[in-house]
Amino acid sequence: MKTIVIGVAVAAILSACASTHGLKPEGTVQRADSLQAGATLSSAAVDPAAWPDSDWWTRFQDPQLNQLIAEGLAGSPTLKVAEARTRAALAQAQVANSTRFPQVDAKGDITRERFPNQSLVPPPYAGSWDNFSELSATLNWEVDLWGKNRAAYEAAVGQARASALDARAARLALSASIAHAYVQLERAYLQLDVAKATLAQREQIFKLTQDRNEAGVDSRLELRQAQSALPAAREQITQWQEAIDLTRNQLAALLGKGPDRGQAIQRPAASALATVSIPSRVPSELLGRRPDILAQRWRVEAARHGIDNAKAQFYPDVNLSAFVGFQILGAGSLITAGNREIGVGPAVTLPIFDAGKRRGNLAARDSEYDVAVEQYNQAVADGLREVVDQLTSFRSVGEQQVQQREGLATAQDAYDLATLRYREGVGNYLQVLTTETQLLSQRSLDADLRARALDTSINLARALGGGFDNPALVQGLPSEH
Repeated sequence: MKTIVIGVAVAAILSACASTHGLKPEGTVQRADSLQAGATLSSAAVDPAAWPDSDWWTRFQDPQLNQLIAEGLAGSPTLKVAEARTRAALAQAQVANSTRFPQVDAKGDITRERFPNQSLVPPPYAGSWDNFSELSATLNWEVDLWGKNRAAYEAAVGQARASALDARAARLALSASIAHAYVQLERAYLQLDVAKATLAQREQIFKLTQDRNEAGVDSRLELRQAQSALPAAREQITQWQEAIDLTRNQLAALLGKGPDRGQAIQRPAASALATVSIPSRVPSELLGRRPDILAQRWRVEAARHGIDNAKAQFYPDVNLSAFVGFQILGAGSLITAGNREIGVGPAVTLPIFDAGKRRGNLAARDSEYDVAVEQYNQAVADGLREVVDQLTSFRSVGEQQVQQREGLATAQDAYDLATLRYREGVGNYLQVLTTETQLLSQRSLDADLRARALDTSINLARALGGGFDNPALVQGLPSEH
């Protein structure tokens, strides 16, 4: 043991020629609270209960949407891929953990062979055919004096937790994608209503123009103008029916199903929230439940442990090995005291000169850490922007809806008045056409704003983490998250 200790000490001194001098990462993890957002968030309503639930989509009170998302989360190939990657990462962590402990193997074999005339095998076996039998057990243990294997294990654990969070982020992304597609389906139906109402109005105006033409009030020009507006209205109906079919196909694909599943989807009945609030104005709290950001933070931690592993490789490896078993040449009883073999001993591997291999490996791990840090920093900035964007959009959509409702009422009155004047022979067709254009624009805008309100609510739920709250996957990260 004294010899081993001296050997290790000498090896550690000699390994100094493989130096880490001048190598270090440059990236600095940015704290979310260092991002200035106080003025931007000051006007936002705060409610600690505003965190989205894990089934946040149920707030839209549409059973069909609930069923679609449940199907998607249960059978989506995309989610199954994410879950398989998580299992693979956990398996890699198990492999890395196994290197920290002694390894024991057993072996048994029997070989029929001809032994050379002149070799280590003595007469009478030399130059003859006979059996060589062996039964043994070996023990090997790499003593982790410098924490190399421990660091590799911690890095693998970090990657496994990142993969698990990626799977949660994939679930959130899928549920949001289904909800967004569902909202677009509702928008298509609303626009189809507008197109059908437009056709009905134009058919009514065409009939009125026919009557006026027969009475000699309108010319053939007004009649043709009224008639030419009908195909365009029918075209709009066909376009929105196409949009409905395409969106149904998209929803079926998101569920991992065939297009026939999409054809069974009925008209949506989702409704937007009346008010919007956030659970906090503190950036780190707003982003603390985002699985995608937390996954990137674990990648930073995994990369940091990767640096520790690379540094430990500059020091000597110490391996302890032992074996016990039985050997016999020729016929006879294998398991006897006289045929036993026993051995034990240390082995020290000393890194003296490797032509820059270890320095290159450490430089690569430093760079990987810098990449992970900057990706995390950007993810934090983007995450906070997404929250603020949705709050801004909610305010804008709300204000637009107030103006739109007023504009719709005014446009409807103007159209009704122009139609009445036209029927009574006081107004002309141009007035009807002008007011109709304004009315259709307001109706179309109403459908778009209703869809935007729903989309913004979905985006806010996703920006706040979609109800994710799993302390087991966060434990071990720095205090900010």
